Amino acid sequence: MLLSELEAKLEYQFKDRQYLATALTHSSYANESKGRAVCNERLEFLGDSVLGFVVADYLYKHHPEMPEGDLTKTRAALVCEKALCKFSTQLGVGEFLLLSNGEKHSGGRTRPSILADAFEAIIAAIYLDSGIESARKFILRFIVPAIQSQKQNAFKDYKTMLQEIIQQNPEEQLSYVLVGESGPDHKKHFTVEVRLNNNVIGRGGGRSKKEAEQQSAREALELMGY
Repeated sequence: MLLSELEAKLEYQFKDRQYLATALTHSSYANESKGRAVCNERLEFLGDSVLGFVVADYLYKHHPEMPEGDLTKTRAALVCEKALCKFSTQLGVGEFLLLSNGEKHSGGRTRPSILADAFEAIIAAIYLDSGIESARKFILRFIVPAIQSQKQNAFKDYKTMLQEIIQQNPEEQLSYVLVGESGPDHKKHFTVEVRLNNNVIGRGGGRSKKEAEQQSAREALELMGY
């Protein structure tokens, strides 16, 4: 496979393609080549730090409603092996990896750890080739949609989980009540209470009524020990 094909998928053209070649070189291939190739482990180390910084910076600046605990959890979910493997798979990175014969035959091109490491190495390669802004642009192309997906899933999970728990007792009635609304039209803040038989069991706020309901359901679940 030609590196130019991967560059098209990355939406980035390298000034020095050796950075990309190294990012795609697994340690098994480097060992097998007996010193003729450098593996991607050092790039992976650097890419991990660049990724962590860019994600933390984005979350801090674009999600002021998130407390420190939520920032930490969200960042961890976005930079975990499962997430990075998914990003790498979207790019088809596995097809371009340089692996030893043994690693190829044992499924190395689809191994999550290898794909995740290669994604971090590619981040570092872009960073070294042209700086933090190019690396940031590449990273956010994957991170921003992932954050939106994560928020949507969290919304569904909290309300659905609470509803399923309450439904175990058919006589119980669950309702969400808007109790507060503040701020200018372009930056509204809503406060919602979730009530069980008219008793408040959770309270939450957000930039939309749905987000406020999510937060109130989450608080209710936490108070119930879930």
